[in-house]
Amino acid sequence: STMTSNSELAMVYAAIILNDEGLPINEENLNTIVAAAGVKCEKYWAGIYASAFEGKDLNEVIASACNASGSGSSAGAAAGGDAAPAEESEEEEEEESSDDDMGFGLFD
Repeated sequence: STMTSNSELAMVYAAIILNDEGLPINEENLNTIVAAAGVKCEKYWAGIYASAFEGKDLNEVIASACNASGSGSSAGAAAGGDAAPAEESEEEEEEESSDDDMGFGLFD
């Protein structure tokens, strides 16, 4: 439902705000931020999110979620520095030259 979606989003945003400010992500702080934003949430959401983030570094949680949903090249770039983009450009050049070898190109 829309109320549930809004409640969950409000809790996630509140957790991010608390993390950015270096404050503990606990039930009281989550409820305080959500109330200050004027979002009506069921009170149990704060407890669920406080428990979910307890003892975890939210920056690492976000980074791992971004890496999991990102492309393979961005994961390779994070692991190997600039090696992945160089490999990509070499592969693109090979693909372009293989089209020329066949005697036709996409825009001929």
